[in-house]
Amino acid sequence: MRIIQPIHTPDAPSPIGPYSQAIACKGLLYTSGQIALTPDGGMRNDTIESEVAQVLDNLTAVLAAAHTHWNHVIKTTVYLTDMAYFDTFNTQYERVVSVYPARTTIQVAGLPKGARIEVEVIAHIP
Repeated sequence: MRIIQPIHTPDAPSPIGPYSQAIACKGLLYTSGQIALTPDGGMRNDTIESEVAQVLDNLTAVLAAAHTHWNHVIKTTVYLTDMAYFDTFNTQYERVVSVYPARTTIQVAGLPKGARIEVEVIAHIP
């Protein structure tokens, strides 16, 4: 068995560069940052609410592909282009997360494809 296992699911968008959707290693899952790309490659960014929903859907699909779940997320890193989106993100995040992981939220100058939010997680694979 490989120590480092790339994770891929058709239920989340394919990477737009030379990286994996996630990597499993020694019982942990490290996801790449997810933006509001749909699995077919379109961008869902008509509102910040729809953008956040797509990001969380993408991460849910990647977690499932690695046989884990939001309840096993240890650390979340959130990148926002404007901290005004903080409350909107929190409202939707609370719908998928019941065991609150450690979290960092950072405002950035820009994200790929004009996204307003990008999120990555580290999770335990039970």
